[in-house]
This record gives sequence, structure tokens and C-alpha cells, in this order.
Amino acid sequence: MSVNGAVGGTLVVVSTPNYVPLPDIAEALDLIITKAHQLIKDGQLIAVRRDGALRVPAEFVQDGLIVKSLPGTITLLRDAGFEDQEIIDWLFTEDEALPGTPIQALRENRGTEIKRRAQASGF
Repeated sequence: MSVNGAVGGTLVVVSTPNYVPLPDIAEALDLIITKAHQLIKDGQLIAVRRDGALRVPAEFVQDGLIVKSLPGTITLLRDAGFEDQEIIDWLFTEDEALPGTPIQALRENRGTEIKRRAQASGF
């Protein structure tokens, strides 16, 4: 984890995603690479460039599937005006009210609360 600055006088702790190359994500999802690219194009996953390659947080995949409620959360945050890196930052930022991070909550099948918070982020 790293400290990502101060917000309103308090430090915001951000978990560091474990970025993996897109081919590894495709393999974890048992897909060919073109299907993994399509998932990104369709907004089911987010990839960012790191060291010249598209990478996806490994935490977005669980048990061979995209984490439940992640695509809906991505859509809500994009609709709220978030860019892809901002969405990743939001998903990996600690929230005492959860507790933990939104991505942890999604991985624990607590998507309803996360989607509610994502929707509220736009206002």
C-alpha cells in the first residue's frame, strides 16, 4: 500500500494494484487475446499502459471470471466522468466505511454497496 496524498486534511491510503500483462489476463479468463481486447473495448475491463504494454489489475479476475459487479461499476464511474486510471485509483482507495477498498468489497460479493457509491461519485 502507498500513501497517495491528503484529502481534507487526512491521508488517503491506496492499495497498489498488481498490474499484469493483458495476455496473462486472457489466459486467466481462458480467452484468446482478441477476446480480452474486446472486453476492454466493451468496458468489461480496464487496461492501462505500463512499461509500453497494456496491463490490467490482476484483482479484476477471480476464479477464472471477471469479478462480479466490476463491469457495472466501471460503467457507473465512466458515466460519472472518471477516466480509466481514476477508476482504478477509486477501486483501490481504502474506505473506512467499507472497510477496505471497493475492489476488495467487489471480490467479496458486496457489489450493491459499491455500485451505490460509484453512482453517488458522479454527484
